[in-house]
Amino acid sequence: MTVTEETTPTSHYERIGGASSVKAAVELFYDKVLADPELAGYFSDVDMVGQRRHLALMLTVVLGGPNEYAGRGLAEAHQPLNIPLEHYVKVGEHLTATLVELGVPADVVTAVQGVLAQVQDQVVAGGNPAGA
Repeated sequence: MTVTEETTPTSHYERIGGASSVKAAVELFYDKVLADPELAGYFSDVDMVGQRRHLALMLTVVLGGPNEYAGRGLAEAHQPLNIPLEHYVKVGEHLTATLVELGVPADVVTAVQGVLAQVQDQVVAGGNPAGA
């Protein structure tokens, strides 16, 4: 091992296997969400190919991978949907279950849950839009 390898931290993104692992997580996650009768309606008129691509790009950033996301901000995309807290919590549970099912290390799952907590007000109805 070289000095560079010893001192360069590995991102969560690299630790879980990079793009292919993120893609697998997004696919399984949306399978769970779309099978949930309380959540599926949010996606009835959504281009799911594009939606999956957006989430993969966002999850990549959350995990410390390359930032190639150029979509709308969370508040802009979600506030018009009037998402109640219960539905946000269910989505978080589906994401957590997906990551655990795929064998993602516990500390990475905890980090993702931390980000979910940080952005909750941008997504949940009545939350504070970004910059407010």
